[in-house]
Amino acid sequence: MKSPLTVIILTFNEAKKIKDCLGSVIDFASEIFVVDSGSTDQTLEIISEYSEVKVFHHAFENYSQQRNWALENLPIKTGWILNLDADQRLSNEFKVEVGNYFQKGIPENINGFLASRKTIFMGKWIKYGGHYPTFHAMMFRKGKGNCEQKLYDQHYVVSGDTLQLKGDVIDLITESLSTFTLRHDKWSTLESIQQFNLKNPTAETVSGNLNGNPMQRRRYFKNLYERMPLFVRPFLYFIIRYFFLLGFLDGKRGLIFHFLQCFWFRFLIDAKIYELRKQQKNNPY
Repeated sequence: MKSPLTVIILTFNEAKKIKDCLGSVIDFASEIFVVDSGSTDQTLEIISEYSEVKVFHHAFENYSQQRNWALENLPIKTGWILNLDADQRLSNEFKVEVGNYFQKGIPENINGFLASRKTIFMGKWIKYGGHYPTFHAMMFRKGKGNCEQKLYDQHYVVSGDTLQLKGDVIDLITESLSTFTLRHDKWSTLESIQQFNLKNPTAETVSGNLNGNPMQRRRYFKNLYERMPLFVRPFLYFIIRYFFLLGFLDGKRGLIFHFLQCFWFRFLIDAKIYELRKQQKNNPY
């Protein structure tokens, strides 16, 4: 029996990934919507093989706006919404656990569920270095969640209480090292602009709270990180993640991942913030 929820998937040239993503939800969700932002590969052709999937088209501005556009404009009929990217798949454990919640009845005060991503990098599960578990508000009641307005590292904000799931969402984060570095170069630009502008948090943003849920605790430490000096913090972050949080136990592929994700990416962000500051100093107006 399908669960009474709607799955929303964002796509752009995801021909290599979308089939497995849809395969993980087609027997699980009552509704499936894809919001495509102009794919030019075989993505839409592959999706057309699934008669249950409804495709909507919307020009891409940024991830926050695209996700919120989907929440506000899709003809969602179910009371619950699950958000996925094309490189994510639902684990069987996740589907069984959520299905059990629907069968038993979800308490009225619960408006969302947190689930951890299980990152797969170069075919290996990245289990150490503080990278697992990392919880996100993957699923929430219709009208009780939205995506925070950030250029990078956006989370869904849920109004009300949440429960933490044991089942994971599998996240295949790279097709190749070239794809990984190109994406992170783009994301480093967005993150550097975001930190450079120092936008104040609002009610639409996940609040940092050391005593809160896993998302809030993670945001608390990220806020601490952002207050540290440029170029110092990537070194400290990598040392903590790789040595103190046992990232070295992930082996050679783990070394590649933790170095690129914890040091190279963060250092690139700092270098771009430094560049923005120099440009502002040279062009104060």
